[in-house]
Amino acid sequence: MADVTRLLDAVAAGEDGAGNRLWAAVYAELRTLAAAQVAREQPGHTLDPTALVHEAFLRLAVDEGHTFANRRHFFGAAATAMRRILVEAARARGREKRGGDRRREYADLDALAAGGSDDDLLALHDALDRFAAVDPERAKLVELRFFAGLTLPQAAECLGVSPSTADRGWRYARAWLHAAMADDENSAGA
Repeated sequence: MADVTRLLDAVAAGEDGAGNRLWAAVYAELRTLAAAQVAREQPGHTLDPTALVHEAFLRLAVDEGHTFANRRHFFGAAATAMRRILVEAARARGREKRGGDRRREYADLDALAAGGSDDDLLALHDALDRFAAVDPERAKLVELRFFAGLTLPQAAECLGVSPSTADRGWRYARAWLHAAMADDENSAGA
């Protein structure tokens, strides 16, 4: 872990070759996380794990003035970048937000993670944005778990909290998001 933090410091200091060493150090882990996320997508999804990692890394690297404080900060930003890429891909597939003349059925996070529809992914994205305004740390936990594919212990480590705190936060976030998405569904049907 400290190696990634040292490499991030070297990148921030403008050290020659530090960006390449950082890429080599984090690529395999980011690729594993991306593979887990892409595996949850619907069949016919056009992004593969390699493309998702490369796009996320480009987004992180393009922000010239941005530096990362540590490994946790870097992987949190990577999770956010992957989330945005997947949401943009869902939108680009041209589906109407509410499924046209079909009625969208609410899917909980577990069902959505197992291969929910683009509409459900977009509904989760919208609800997660609202949740982040209320509880940013638990919203980051959802991003790490759902969009980066981290296990609960890995997400707890990234956030610097105990696994039991992360578990409580995960249960709360799922309940909050479930209620928000159900409210959205009810208001759309009215």
